[in-house]
Amino acid sequence: MKALSNDGTFQPDGLTAGRRAFVSAALKSLAVLPLVAIDNSFAQPSTNGEPRGRQNVTSVNSKQEKDMDRRNLGPLEVSASGLGCLPFVGYYGGGPRDRKASVTLIRAAFEQGVTFFDTAEVYGPYLSEEYAGEALAPVRKQVVVATKFGFGVEEGKPAALNSQPGHMRRAVEGSLKRLKTDYIDLLYQHRPDPNVPIEEVAGAVKELIQAGKVRAWGLSEASARTIRRAHAVQPLAAVQSEYAMWWREPETRIFPTLEALGIGFVPYCPLGRGFLAGAVNPSSRFDSTDRRHNLPRFTPQALAANMAYFRFVRDWAERKGITPGQLALAWAASRKPWIVPIPGTTQYPHLAENVAAGRVRLTPEELREIDAGLARIKLEGGRADPFTQSQFDYEEGERPA
Repeated sequence: MKALSNDGTFQPDGLTAGRRAFVSAALKSLAVLPLVAIDNSFAQPSTNGEPRGRQNVTSVNSKQEKDMDRRNLGPLEVSASGLGCLPFVGYYGGGPRDRKASVTLIRAAFEQGVTFFDTAEVYGPYLSEEYAGEALAPVRKQVVVATKFGFGVEEGKPAALNSQPGHMRRAVEGSLKRLKTDYIDLLYQHRPDPNVPIEEVAGAVKELIQAGKVRAWGLSEASARTIRRAHAVQPLAAVQSEYAMWWREPETRIFPTLEALGIGFVPYCPLGRGFLAGAVNPSSRFDSTDRRHNLPRFTPQALAANMAYFRFVRDWAERKGITPGQLALAWAASRKPWIVPIPGTTQYPHLAENVAAGRVRLTPEELREIDAGLARIKLEGGRADPFTQSQFDYEEGERPA
């Protein structure tokens, strides 16, 4: 894969030269180089059963964890950035990742100070929860695990919405087993189900909270009206939606409601599915195993038009002495103190890079300048294919054409 260089030409791999240089320097300065230098060998067991490099990582990460900011999602205190566990199932191509390597990376994220992990029963299906459950079982009381229900996985219809209370209870029982736990910290409805009133869903979740099986709950891709209705029955801790420098719709659609009700916001795809980090360019092509293959924003024409976004992000990152991905993450986290991004990755260098983004600070003046620049760029292509778009919850008159 090629990447845009400083002079506007394309380089032969997925990282810009600036990003490669910064990752190397940043890892050294953050004392996490042992985590990256051993790369794939880190996942291989040593003679005593522990992954190679484990003690080194643990020793350097005690300070890292102390430095990691904390934020609140309702009653839950979490690290200022979480780890999205969807990529482990091969969401962006390449098939499911190796179990041992995935478990080791999730544990490494914890050792880097990440305490918030996001998964779902439909991811795989089941595989992401299994990886997260195995990785986090030894530190279960020290982390916040979020998972989701709302699709017909058990009926063999993982693309069909299903939030019937009986189905939801069975889904939760399955998630508890796969996650190797007796409670779920944050349970999301993956998508609002038009066939089940949200008040009925909220009531069923309330019963699970009273039974001690769930600590808090949330919604994903919900409208402000649905959020208010759900919150009236059982207070919400968080709402999840796609949100990034090139997709800011939640700011007008739901942010006012979240702020008024004291609900946290968890943006997924804060790196624009790799685009804002420089991993995608107009020459990129995606096969059917890669989720981006049918997204309007990732057609060759749209990618070419949208490179203005990446050039803008790259230029700002160079000004700050950071990577484009770190700028995108810092920008998302800077919008509100109740926002917790959940970038996903299967690669150790990117994990370290994402964790380091938590130390980046943008001044109010820088944010105003960035916003002014973004406003001058026209985005081409919708964020979802028509079927996926149809499952997002919009109020009347809100749905994009």
